[in-house]
Amino acid sequence: MRSPKILLVALLALLATFATIPTAQAADGRYVALGDSYTVAPGTRTYDDPNDACRRGPLTYTRLWAAAHPNVSFVEAACSGATTADIVNSQLGALTPDTTLVTLQVGGNDVGFVDVITNCILTIDDQDCLDGVALAQQAAHAYLSPALTQTYAAVRAAAPNARVVVVGYPRLYTIQGNCGIFGLSDRERTALNGAADTLADIMAARSAEAGFTFLDARPVFDPHTLCSGNSAWVTSLEWDKINESYHPNVAGHRDGYLAALTRLVG
Repeated sequence: MRSPKILLVALLALLATFATIPTAQAADGRYVALGDSYTVAPGTRTYDDPNDACRRGPLTYTRLWAAAHPNVSFVEAACSGATTADIVNSQLGALTPDTTLVTLQVGGNDVGFVDVITNCILTIDDQDCLDGVALAQQAAHAYLSPALTQTYAAVRAAAPNARVVVVGYPRLYTIQGNCGIFGLSDRERTALNGAADTLADIMAARSAEAGFTFLDARPVFDPHTLCSGNSAWVTSLEWDKINESYHPNVAGHRDGYLAALTRLVG
């Protein structure tokens, strides 16, 4: 029979062996991306699956941030075409109490901004475009503003410990820039920029009320809007790829949104 001393030494050696076995490293956090087509891949022309309605891809600012933070687990719930109702009904389930970071970009589809831009492109009369923009701005105040309040409250309830960054939309045009007389008139471009301002003002106000951080995309993108004379960070109209038009391109995601998000959260 072995002595108690020998058994104790053997036990201590065994415990030391277990202590040296490497363990899986715990994630440093959990990041969930919620949102619409500006959050996913339209404009980048690079998709995981071009037939998937959500149109996700590898070159978006959310994927790029996640790739730069490999110790943070990442969940992509964003989907092209999403509205505030879709966030609550379809995307909110991705949030958990241990979520540490949420980006949320939604609102343009609630006011039919895609239809507004399409109408401005197709109409001959500037006033038709301006009237459509005015209706969208009215909808932003009457419908989108309270919908954002409800959506933000639902996000906070589902992810009580997360930092939430509400990501805004850019203006599309530099007025009196280098686009010349072709395409939309400067009256129409000014109206569309005004709609972007309305969205940004409402999103910023509702974000502040919810205790969220608002990432204002306008000053980020302004030097690189259409007609700016600099490299554009949003796609222009492409008749053969209409669903790529007026979305952030690869540079817009990487040098615009990603850089701005990194400045905010690291």
